[in-house]
Amino acid sequence: MTERRFAWGIFALCPAAALLTGCELGPNYMRPSAPVPMEYKEIDGWMPATPREAAGWENWWAVYNDPVLDDLEKQVDISNQNLIAAEAAYRAARAEVGIQRASLLPTLNASAGARGAGTFGSSGSSNAGSNSNNTGSGSSGTGSSGTGSGSTGGRGGVSAITYSLGLDTSWDIDVWGRIRRSVEASVATAQASAADIAAARLAAQAQLAADYFQLRVADLQTQSYTAAVADFQMALTIAQNRLQVGIATMADVYTAQTQVDNAEAQLFNFQLVRDRMEHAIAALIGKTPDQVAIATAPLSEDVPVVPAEVPSTLLQRRPDIASAEYAVASANAEIGVALAAWYPDLTLTGSLGVVATSLGGLFKASNATWSLGPSIAETVFNGGARVATNLQAQARYDQSVANYRQTVLTAFQQVEDQLATLKILEEEAAAQNRTVNDARLAEELTLNQYRAGTADFAAVIIAQTARLNAETTALNVLNGRLSGSVNFIMALGGGWDESRVPQPGFFYTLPETTRNDGPQQDAKSEAETSAKPEGGFFQRLFHAIDTP
Repeated sequence: MTERRFAWGIFALCPAAALLTGCELGPNYMRPSAPVPMEYKEIDGWMPATPREAAGWENWWAVYNDPVLDDLEKQVDISNQNLIAAEAAYRAARAEVGIQRASLLPTLNASAGARGAGTFGSSGSSNAGSNSNNTGSGSSGTGSSGTGSGSTGGRGGVSAITYSLGLDTSWDIDVWGRIRRSVEASVATAQASAADIAAARLAAQAQLAADYFQLRVADLQTQSYTAAVADFQMALTIAQNRLQVGIATMADVYTAQTQVDNAEAQLFNFQLVRDRMEHAIAALIGKTPDQVAIATAPLSEDVPVVPAEVPSTLLQRRPDIASAEYAVASANAEIGVALAAWYPDLTLTGSLGVVATSLGGLFKASNATWSLGPSIAETVFNGGARVATNLQAQARYDQSVANYRQTVLTAFQQVEDQLATLKILEEEAAAQNRTVNDARLAEELTLNQYRAGTADFAAVIIAQTARLNAETTALNVLNGRLSGSVNFIMALGGGWDESRVPQPGFFYTLPETTRNDGPQQDAKSEAETSAKPEGGFFQRLFHAIDTP
């Protein structure tokens, strides 16, 4: 009967608590304003000849149609350590939502105990006096015939043992919305962390693509200089033959030899660049350099460019902008938490317990006790801490708004930078290709004139050097265009959009599984499932986007 009254007492107060918890202090979140241009400045007067749509958030690099790059990019999700760290931070943020939401519910504690009490006797006391006391108190159940409060020989003993069982409950009634604002802040932080995963993923993928193209360009430069060595070697042979017949000098031979040696020396620089890029790619896919070997393969000079669309869509397509905005939402909710500290805290407490001097007495209703009632606590003086806390919350909100706006400005700057890069380098590439063709023709004509004796060897050296420099510049422009193409896709968000961030309801349940394995564990299974639309860890991570 006592337990039933206790339960009904709590249920009776629930409607009142529900009415009291309808208030949430602090401003409701609104997206802060940010400068957004009507159109991109650098797109005026230039459009890519054949723009291609990014293949989507999962495999935007498919626009380059390179199977080796495709295989390397897929390994980023499995073993990139920065990405794994971002995912771990996301799981921690998601768990924080569970911690904050738990405060909305009552706390129930169970306890059980047995306590003994007694006295310490004196060895100098007379046994007679002690025995008479024991005899006299036996009728009350506290002597040696009861629970043994005394003992013979003047020594102390246990006077009583008390057994107890109890349940205690405490419920912080969220009258002013402090807990709900804390939940709101933690949810926004978790959403920002989810966007951070996408940003880290995109950054790693873009860096890998840039390193890969630089490696391929180093291969092309190696091929160019290898061919140049052969051409210079042929010029050296001609100079040696002309020297033998007396129509050339040793200066021509030494000059030709210098050309050969210099070109061969440059080959080592290109090999160094290639090795460094291969090592960088290994680190990005979570492997040691000895585990990665990229074979030489041809590189298409076709540089794909994705459409820029309208500037207003950039706010929803950049994960770093989304993360900055969720940081604003979290700081906005913290203002409400700080304001709630000015109001009294209402707590409902209750207890149900049994106390008895024997184990059997724990099951007697007559030994049961209960208590139930609300309590109100208000901080009267804390040295201005609440004022400072409110000022701090407002300052952090202002800081987050400024960070958000700066992130937006930086995003538009990056898009404009890459638009200008692609536009100018496309024009430069066309001019440089003409330069290469002209230099090759000039080299051929000069070499023929030297064979005929109508030109000196200095003219041959000048023509060969001009041709080699033109080819090297053309390859550098190609590398810049490929790098600009990757950076442009990254600046546009890589096909990502804000709808991929889980909604608040997604965070109200703890994840069924956690990723606490190392980069090597289950790598094979991750690789197998990542090829499927519904598989892969990061695909599963955002699978429940539309969870209400």
